Amino acid sequence: MIEVHDLVKAFPTASGPEKQAVAGLSFQVYAGEIYGLLGPNGAGKTTTLRVLSGLIAPSAGRALVNGVDVTREPLAAKRAIGFLTANTGLYQRLSPRELLPYFGELCGLDRSTIARRTEELIDFLGMRDFADLRCGALSTGQKQRTNIARALVADPPILILDEPTLGLDVLTNRVILDFIRRERDHGKAILLSTHYLDEAESLCDRIGLLHQGKLVAEGDLSALRAQTGRERLTDIFLALVSDTLAPTFDAGSANEGTGEAPEPEAPARDLLESTAPEPEARP
Repeated sequence: MIEVHDLVKAFPTASGPEKQAVAGLSFQVYAGEIYGLLGPNGAGKTTTLRVLSGLIAPSAGRALVNGVDVTREPLAAKRAIGFLTANTGLYQRLSPRELLPYFGELCGLDRSTIARRTEELIDFLGMRDFADLRCGALSTGQKQRTNIARALVADPPILILDEPTLGLDVLTNRVILDFIRRERDHGKAILLSTHYLDEAESLCDRIGLLHQGKLVAEGDLSALRAQTGRERLTDIFLALVSDTLAPTFDAGSANEGTGEAPEPEAPARDLLESTAPEPEARP
């Protein structure tokens, strides 16, 4: 459902030479699978997701969704994708009940399908209490539920999720994780990027570990554990990149800028964060 072949994305820098955010990346995501693309800030995760969603063009290589080349046929590719990030904007003056039909029409759905999908999603995501409030008045968790509904209104076969639970409370977090599992069980191909590795361990069927724009390892959790002899994803990643780890790599705020591995008691939700941001995406 998702195919990435030798993908490269480079950005200009102030010093002159281009910076490769993605450097020859290849992987596949199959129907009925959650694939976790994990790595520290600056590894190229968000850049890869933006290329797949058609927001930016690759410098080289190919990316296909549902068999469609995202560069050659961007509109057809976008129709196959539900794209969700932690900071996707909403039309502040519209209510969720008004917003969903609007996006349903943009996706070419007929009115009866739009009405049915709107009510289904409002029920599934527990949105009845705020479905008629303006989006500008919603809480962070309510906005994220609305964004999930927006991404699902056309029932796309592929979901691309970039930090979908960032900053959410426990109850909303559970709703979103249940939604991800349900969509996987319905046969969707799901590409997930998250820093919350406890979530990745429980959700992902396969994991790709990304470092400096390159895939350093790929497989299910048991295969990655067998490869490294480590149990936690934090330790697995550090074992795989120990020879190339940048001095600024930080797996927890207590070690900021030191390049040291986190202490054993460091929570999994602090996993794979660093002080180095990804290059700014340019359309």
